[in-house]
Amino acid sequence: MAGKIKRHTIDTIFETARIEEVIGEFVNLKKTGANYKALSPFTDEKTPSFVVSPAKQIFKCFSTGKGGNVVTFLMEQEHMTYPEALRYLAAKYNIEIEEEQAESPEEKQLMDERQSLEVVNKFALEFFVDQMMNTDQGRSVGLSYFKERGFREDTIEEFKLGYSPEKSNALFEAGKAGSYSVEYLEKGGLIKKSGERYYDFFRGRVIFPILGLTGKPIAFGGRTLKKDTKTAKYFNSPETVLYHKSRVLYGLFQARTQIVKEDNCYLVEGYTDVISLYQSGIKNTVASAGTSLTPDQVRLMKRYTQNITILYDGDPAGIKASFRGIDIILEAGMNVKVVLFAEGQDPDSYARSVDSETLKSFLQNEAVDFIEFKTRVLKEEAGDDPVKKAGLVKQILDSVALVNNTILRSFYIRQCARMLDVEENNLVNELNKILRKKRVKQTGQTMPEPIPPPEAFPKQKENEFNTDLIEEDVLTKLLQYGNQMIAIELIDDENKKNEVETSVADYVLLEIENDIFDFRNFKYKALYEQIKTIDLENTPALQGYFLNHQDDGVRKLTTDILISPYELSSGWLDKHHILTETEDRSPGALRNTIERTIFAFKLRNIELLILEKQKELEQKYRSKEEYDSVLNAIDNLNKAKMLFSEKLTRIILK
Repeated sequence: MAGKIKRHTIDTIFETARIEEVIGEFVNLKKTGANYKALSPFTDEKTPSFVVSPAKQIFKCFSTGKGGNVVTFLMEQEHMTYPEALRYLAAKYNIEIEEEQAESPEEKQLMDERQSLEVVNKFALEFFVDQMMNTDQGRSVGLSYFKERGFREDTIEEFKLGYSPEKSNALFEAGKAGSYSVEYLEKGGLIKKSGERYYDFFRGRVIFPILGLTGKPIAFGGRTLKKDTKTAKYFNSPETVLYHKSRVLYGLFQARTQIVKEDNCYLVEGYTDVISLYQSGIKNTVASAGTSLTPDQVRLMKRYTQNITILYDGDPAGIKASFRGIDIILEAGMNVKVVLFAEGQDPDSYARSVDSETLKSFLQNEAVDFIEFKTRVLKEEAGDDPVKKAGLVKQILDSVALVNNTILRSFYIRQCARMLDVEENNLVNELNKILRKKRVKQTGQTMPEPIPPPEAFPKQKENEFNTDLIEEDVLTKLLQYGNQMIAIELIDDENKKNEVETSVADYVLLEIENDIFDFRNFKYKALYEQIKTIDLENTPALQGYFLNHQDDGVRKLTTDILISPYELSSGWLDKHHILTETEDRSPGALRNTIERTIFAFKLRNIELLILEKQKELEQKYRSKEEYDSVLNAIDNLNKAKMLFSEKLTRIILK
């Protein structure tokens, strides 16, 4: 039974995991200076706004506002829970997990079921592999079948293929002997009950394990080797808390890194299609095995690429059924191409009949966009029948209407007009009718609402002294450098200067608290108050503490503060020989930077106080004494303002 992961294990995971390595398995990262950039995996965008900072071990998506550490990314991208993300990273970096007991009965029950199914699935996978590789029946039946299909032993091992013996209850007996839960063997679909007896669900079949994104088996597919037409060719595991067939793609665990690298995903129908293509070097291939393509499966592919190439065999019924899948992909805002194999061929048989280079060339040269594919198929069906031709146009335009990019839509209209020999304007008019109906269905409005005139909007009062950026800068310095030591000058009772060493955090807190200044932004104030409570001596990495904070809001705010869409160009120094002040230029640079940050914070607070005092002068019925007192306060504040303004105009390099 799995429980709560111990704190020191969590710390080890965070210390070991490299965010650029983990995210690089899901997103196509490109190095830009000290950071990496990519198109956001969370939204459809054309300009990269997704930033990964290896130095800070955080990411930030500026198009959606999402950000955080490596665990946050896995939770957002892979929909993992916090413990699942930690376990995924622990497995990736070979970190042993130490656990405490689960906190609540509900948590224990949920963890129990997932953990128990994982345990019995792991046992079953090892059993199927062992039966195929180490028994006479397994080698002569199961292994022979895979080798006849041309699968090499390294490929068989990569996909963990196996065999379930013909004996009716071999797995059940092995499970019972190994003290595995009969309840979960049955719940996972590995055994079935008939009367008082249990029998193996996959008996006499070759086994295709279905792996989750962490590489663990979550379900199985079994193919019969019998010729009996009454026997189902394939059996799949039932749905469980681990396995939802509409949300799973076979081969994704093996393919995802290559999908990101190639920025394209090949989509096929069956297990053997995936394996044959993988063995031939086309490793960015997945299958919707056991189900028609679903929106969840499309969203799963979209995490890794915007481009899908569907591979279809020459079966006419299958081709027509493919149209719905194409529309689902277009609705998701993705690009889709199609490769059509000759009748009687499929990806598996073709991959086995040619060498790798021929296969790659074929897939590249034969890939056509969905317009050309759909037009070819429907034109052949319509022939010269004008009514069928009109229906053909309608079907194609229904797909074009799903494309959100107006420029791309115009391109498809032009292409469609050329292929169908129809006036482009006529297609545009028909498309507009479809789009209007679509809008009515979605919004219930036949016409867009008019935009109100500018005077209808209330004028936003400009705040000349907004504090957000300055307060954010203070927090940035606290989080980044709070634990570092700097030398500061103190004046003793005899007016002598003494240089002492203190942490950046102690210095900043002392300066702010002594002058009784406060944060105006409530979010920044809350984080600042949390920083004040930290025991710095026992928190060696202040930044890491808040990035890995148990509170989602704290983690997100810390990420937002620490990462910026911009970075300083090296060209200032390398090309133009202009020295820009950064914290690491010299030993004294950090102290100078921190001092200037504090001066700016105090100056802005003083400016706000002056503004507030000036408003006090506007109040009626004020006595002369009160009026003079406010004037005197404003005068003193202006003197302080002048002092800090002078300090901020100087940059001292030591």
